[in-house]
Amino acid sequence: MAHGRDAAPSRTRGGGNGRERIMIRLADTPMTWVATGDSITQGVLHTHGARGWAEHVHERVGWQLGRLTDVLINSGVSGWSAGDVLGAHDWLIGRFQPDVLSVSLGTNDCLAGEAGLPAFHDAMRKIIDNVGEGTQIVLHTPVLVSFSGRERRAAMPAYCQAVRELAAETGALLVDHEAHWLAHHGTADPIPWLDDAAHPNATGHLEMANHALRVMGLGELEQP
Repeated sequence: MAHGRDAAPSRTRGGGNGRERIMIRLADTPMTWVATGDSITQGVLHTHGARGWAEHVHERVGWQLGRLTDVLINSGVSGWSAGDVLGAHDWLIGRFQPDVLSVSLGTNDCLAGEAGLPAFHDAMRKIIDNVGEGTQIVLHTPVLVSFSGRERRAAMPAYCQAVRELAAETGALLVDHEAHWLAHHGTADPIPWLDDAAHPNATGHLEMANHALRVMGLGELEQP
């Protein structure tokens, strides 16, 4: 299959002065998209049979945008951290040679507290650097957790900031779910978008998908 990597805009991985990517560039040839991460990407259990955010993105790209031969692979694994994904990089990412790689991690990593930030940054940077130069990278901050979950995941804001810094360092496209959820919920408990303290429900997944699609320049899901 022909890939769109050669047509993708360049990305500087060594510093913050690279050209900023504004949106995903769609190739004229079929593209391979990989979404990797934890259970929120895998979309298991907490959606109760509804689509997860990556499935919504697939609907938008594969059907609504008419890209019927694009392939979207979901390689999210429940409970995994950035180190886990790095350790299985070839299985989860490399063998697919993605044109677009979406990485959404931090919800499990933050359980290590702020002491775990260097390891998180190192693993995330290696995940990014281990793909081809033409692969378009999308980094996602974790979503907000509920009030009841904030003691256990007290370091979550620091991990969100680490993702922002990684995007700036590498020229990756940043999908800032934390900022989007804060803009909507303010100081209120975000539980209407959650199934438990940390996992989005069907509404939360739809919000994640539409926010990601807007940032990628792919519009929003057309609802029946």
